[in-house]
Amino acid sequence: MTLSETELESQRRVHMYQKVAQSLSVGVAVVETDSWEIDFENAKFFKWFPPAAGDDSNSIATRIEDFPVERAAKRIEAGRPLMFETEVKDSARTIPLSVSVTAVTDEDSTVALVECTDVSKEREATYMLESYSKLAERNAKELEAEKERVERLLLNVMPRAVFEELKDLGTTTPQRFESVTVLMLDFVGFTDMTISQDPSTLLSELNDIFSAFDQITDTFGAERIKTIGDAYMAVSGIPEQTPDHAHNVAKVALRMRRYLERRNAAHPQQWTARIGIHTGPVIGSLVGITKYVYDLFGPGVNLASRLESLSEPMHITISRETYDLIKDDFDCSERGDFEVKGFGTRDLFYLDSERAGTIRF
Repeated sequence: MTLSETELESQRRVHMYQKVAQSLSVGVAVVETDSWEIDFENAKFFKWFPPAAGDDSNSIATRIEDFPVERAAKRIEAGRPLMFETEVKDSARTIPLSVSVTAVTDEDSTVALVECTDVSKEREATYMLESYSKLAERNAKELEAEKERVERLLLNVMPRAVFEELKDLGTTTPQRFESVTVLMLDFVGFTDMTISQDPSTLLSELNDIFSAFDQITDTFGAERIKTIGDAYMAVSGIPEQTPDHAHNVAKVALRMRRYLERRNAAHPQQWTARIGIHTGPVIGSLVGITKYVYDLFGPGVNLASRLESLSEPMHITISRETYDLIKDDFDCSERGDFEVKGFGTRDLFYLDSERAGTIRF
């Protein structure tokens, strides 16, 4: 029997479609839905799911071990596709596959089209994306930790309000404060101590003392401005103004002295300090471009420094201006008139104690 031109053309088309299917990079199989036997498969599907040696069955369930037959049957009956994932071995490599099962229906029958797609590249892209996300998250955490570390360092050299202004605006404006109280402390004979004794040990002790002073200033509403060698400078009333600035500094000075007395009683190395306090106007400003230092300038600072020089060891010398502000709450003794360089004759006092009672830490 001779085939007609139409039949020959149909066969040629079927052959062409088969060649196209065999050249696909995805695995394709056509499966009977009543028996789940494979009617057609392309080369890629056969490579990924070869039949077991000696197994005459051509069921999709034997070729794909984890093929969910019952779920697939329910989905096809409901007219919905089924998606699941599996893996195949290719030499030493494991290939992840995405499998889709869809129904193809004509007038007489329904078959299942099984498509298997290699998702290695997608998995690699997902893994890389997750890796980059974790790396970015780790870098963000490290950056935040570094930012916090820098902020802590900057807060060691400037008041918080100044730091916030610098962070928000990128610069700070010098400010004049009409009435603040400044404390200057210096140790007696420190230079001779470092020369005659172990410098590293003495500097370690000085660091411990200054750390204790920092805790005292923080506790009583004052701010350490700077240390220069064995000198310590603190202030209250800037950058946030407070009416109790003189009282705050007086409490700080008394507790600094009490701390040194207790330390000297328990240590062989004796630390003797002079303290000067003055209340007056100052200018506060951030100094430097690449290395920031917050400093105070003006007569309030200069006079406090002069009073420290005029003070006696383990005594606290205060000016008339400070005395007038704290005399009702602190015991002070008059020292008399002193000639202060650059300030003429000044009426000075010793700060002796706080009337409220025993000093407690």
